[in-house]
Amino acid sequence: MKIEHIGIAVKNLDASKKIFETLLNTPCYKVENVESEMVSTAFFKTGDTKVELLETTNPEGAVGKFIAARGEGIHHIAYEVADINAEVKRLKEAGFIFTREAPFHGADNKMVIFLHPKSTNGILIELCQEIKD
Repeated sequence: MKIEHIGIAVKNLDASKKIFETLLNTPCYKVENVESEMVSTAFFKTGDTKVELLETTNPEGAVGKFIAARGEGIHHIAYEVADINAEVKRLKEAGFIFTREAPFHGADNKMVIFLHPKSTNGILIELCQEIKD
């Protein structure tokens, strides 16, 4: 596994994009809405890793609730895996808890699934695998 991206919850995607474009000295390469997760996202490439900004499109969504409870900040760490289904099986057998039963289509052309923070020392972990056409 390698870190694929770090997800950061933000209140205002447009304002945050400007901050991170200056901070990382690189333009945002993709903006995308993920309706199933009630977020708008913006991605930045920095070396072999990415930064994903997440703005809620609904205060009742996971990111909306996160910001209401904790404010802006690091939301999750995503690890790229070669076979997401095999990793889910392996980790379930090891006793890890997931937020959903199966991987689903996420942002940036990825199949994703999240491990519940209760089983990962309070950190929301995302596993992701690029969708190959």
